[in-house]
Amino acid sequence: MDPATPEARELVARGRIEVEGRLVDASNVTLFCTIELGGISANAVYKPVAGERPLWDFPDGTLAGREVATYEISEATGLGAVPPTVLRDGPFGEGMVQLWVNTTDEELVDVRSPDDVPDDWRVVLHAHDRTGEPAVLAHADREGVRDLAVLDIVVNNTDRKGGHVLAGNNGRIYGVDHGICLHTEPKLRTVLWGWVGDPLPEEVVEKLRGLRPALDGELGKLLEPHLTGGEMRAVAERADRLLDERVFPEPTDDWRAIPWPLF
Repeated sequence: MDPATPEARELVARGRIEVEGRLVDASNVTLFCTIELGGISANAVYKPVAGERPLWDFPDGTLAGREVATYEISEATGLGAVPPTVLRDGPFGEGMVQLWVNTTDEELVDVRSPDDVPDDWRVVLHAHDRTGEPAVLAHADREGVRDLAVLDIVVNNTDRKGGHVLAGNNGRIYGVDHGICLHTEPKLRTVLWGWVGDPLPEEVVEKLRGLRPALDGELGKLLEPHLTGGEMRAVAERADRLLDERVFPEPTDDWRAIPWPLF
């Protein structure tokens, strides 16, 4: 099913969930499911709140809600694309349910030799591989990737790994795994640093301008069950800072700016 259709959100919100297996590489309990409604079926990811691993800097039991909140912010602003995501009851209690994205083989983030970086990619950092050969972390210079980079800034994403940036087979680029976002303290940690210092495109500026009015209206109501007042104010403040400066920010020395592992 195409994640961009209205039927996709209805399916994840109301469909019958059947667990098929567990994604063992995930740090929290992440279950691969089929979901069916009215004869329409698709795959989905279900993360029960009961399976969340406690973190020292995020309140227990809030990660699923943060995934939903990031989806709602993306939907309201048009910043990035996140698959339809809801908080609902499931086979193991309340949890986040998100439509599974069917992808192409296109790579959007990679570690490569400096001589093997396409002209339309952006280099994030230079390093050496385990044999001592030069290597770079780089990502595609695509509008969908760029908008995810802006979304990461707005939601304060502390874990944007390369494997969380997906080339959907419908032509859109999707971001997934947003459980540790939306903290009030600066924690931006992402592989999408390729635009540092570049001016924000005007279309991005227009999307950011719509965020604060949305927070004062319907978006704010949608976020209230998942975020504190302070966390919602921090979203607005991060967007306002981007609008004031009009450039992609650079990392600071206050925290590690790139996640590990990278994928």
